[in-house]
Amino acid sequence: MSKRSITAITAILSLASGTAMSAEVVADAPASSSFAGELLAIVIPLAFIIAGLLVILRMVRKRYGLTGPDAPLSILQILPLGPRERLVLVKSRSGRVFTIGVAAQNVSFITDLDEADITLPASTDDAAP
Repeated sequence: MSKRSITAITAILSLASGTAMSAEVVADAPASSSFAGELLAIVIPLAFIIAGLLVILRMVRKRYGLTGPDAPLSILQILPLGPRERLVLVKSRSGRVFTIGVAAQNVSFITDLDEADITLPASTDDAAP
């Protein structure tokens, strides 16, 4: 065994037994890695965790149909009315559009809209004087 490995084993055993290490043993210990190495040791596993969570989110969305053209409900527009009050236009899979009032304590159905109510009127190209 090399002197360095014996020093490392002695240091580990002394830490495990609760005794203090001498200054000579601490001085012979290898220097800690650089800041960039420590940063990479943190960032790389974090990147893998975030990528895994994004893959799981995508799989859940596809499995339960939470997004996409065949989603059961989709939000067309949100109109804020106050700090916690909103009007929300929700379109169902069948094409029906509902107006829903959302407040801090409740959600209420307001009306069922026709397709003509939500289409934009044809714009006229009149030149302004």
